[in-house]
Amino acid sequence: MIIYTIGFTKKNAKTFFEILDKNNISRIIDVRLNNTSQLAGFIKRDDFKYFLSALCNIDYYHAAILAPTKESRDRYNKGKDWNQYVKDYIKILEYRKVLDVLDKSLFEKNACILCSEVIPDYCHRRLLAEYLKKHWGDVKVIHL
Repeated sequence: MIIYTIGFTKKNAKTFFEILDKNNISRIIDVRLNNTSQLAGFIKRDDFKYFLSALCNIDYYHAAILAPTKESRDRYNKGKDWNQYVKDYIKILEYRKVLDVLDKSLFEKNACILCSEVIPDYCHRRLLAEYLKKHWGDVKVIHL
């Protein structure tokens, strides 16, 4: 299984949708805590769902269970302690029992985890992809 990830910040709509199309993405799994912010531009939930379907025939799934908590994000933004944030996020995944709740088939057929960060280095989408790879085994992660 391949799990793709992508961040939308600093990408215009043309670039963003071309990347998805070029990589044959069939489903976006949105792991943002807030997917309705006016600041999200073309990635605001309802508009985004429409664009994905109309432009690329891509399914949209908002997986709030995979988002960090507001408290963990606020703590990270205040102290910039990445190692603590990693621990907090993994605890959140374990507390929510995501491995028991998630349907693995959601990630099949070129699914792509979406959040806002430009690069995955300091982003929970990378942590999530690595967590799933660790527990599911035969997973390759590709960051777009």
